[in-house]
Amino acid sequence: MDNNHHMVMTKDGLAHLKTEYDELVNVKRPGVVKRLSDARDLGDLSENSEYAAAKQDLAFIDGRIAELEAILHSAKVVSSHGKTSVDVGCKVTLHINGKKEVFTVVGEWEADPSQKKISHESPLGRALMGKKPGDKVEVEAPAGKILYKILHIE
Repeated sequence: MDNNHHMVMTKDGLAHLKTEYDELVNVKRPGVVKRLSDARDLGDLSENSEYAAAKQDLAFIDGRIAELEAILHSAKVVSSHGKTSVDVGCKVTLHINGKKEVFTVVGEWEADPSQKKISHESPLGRALMGKKPGDKVEVEAPAGKILYKILHIE
């Protein structure tokens, strides 16, 4: 990730990552460090599977902490207030095949299709960025082109 690349995310998304980060640093990591020292006290490390497992967990946690630090460091929070065109953090009401669907456009770390949270990097997210209510966007889908009409942005 180059330094100019901002991780765009919503306030909620950032809060979730901060919570995870705090828990890793203050709860999980100390727990694993304690497991490591307890396992070390058990003696022979070569056959000590608990030691090996704890060491692996620690490496994983440290990796995730470093990853989160990088994200939190470059996170750019977007507010969706007073937006007249689609941007990260917006809720967009779309008209698709006669149905209304509401999607939230989020940063790529927050995307969750089951919650109708779509990344601004996804095909639909990309098509929607910068568009206004009343605009139509066409997105290539495996089944062919889908036409979406933007009804409302909040």
